[in-house]
Amino acid sequence: MLKQLSVAAALVAVALNSTLVVAADDARTAINIKADIPTKQFHAQPRDPNFGKDETMNYNPVSGELSSLRATFDVKNTDGSVHAYIEGGPSSAALYNGSNSIALTNTFNGVTLTGTPQEVVDDPQSTPGTQADLVITPAKPTDTQNGLYTASYTVIFDAVPRTPNP
Repeated sequence: MLKQLSVAAALVAVALNSTLVVAADDARTAINIKADIPTKQFHAQPRDPNFGKDETMNYNPVSGELSSLRATFDVKNTDGSVHAYIEGGPSSAALYNGSNSIALTNTFNGVTLTGTPQEVVDDPQSTPGTQADLVITPAKPTDTQNGLYTASYTVIFDAVPRTPNP
């Protein structure tokens, strides 16, 4: 009986060691998936799904200016026009380093965005769907504005229903 227990214990030890060896050769891959599917009636989204996630405005030491950003959006509202505005107003759309700010001007489809919703794509263009550019233009930094500046703000697009003709 003692001999059988010894053999059984040895087999368990061998089994555990082979399990540990297999686990040591383990390889893992994390997979994160996201899908954002807009409705067929309304959407306003950048063509580049990575736009706005990690943008850089490059500094030109000769001119003393920062580069602008441009992104093309697909825009559609089958029930009317599209309005847009900057949440918190234009002052929230600025590069900031903790003590200084550099203003950013946002235009969408040629319309300068403010804190008040305004039409950026009219009904005839938005009904079949169209493309429009968002252009972000920084003010020229002063000679004392240096260091790392960042910005984080939101542009909101509204589907505005068409009004019936009287």
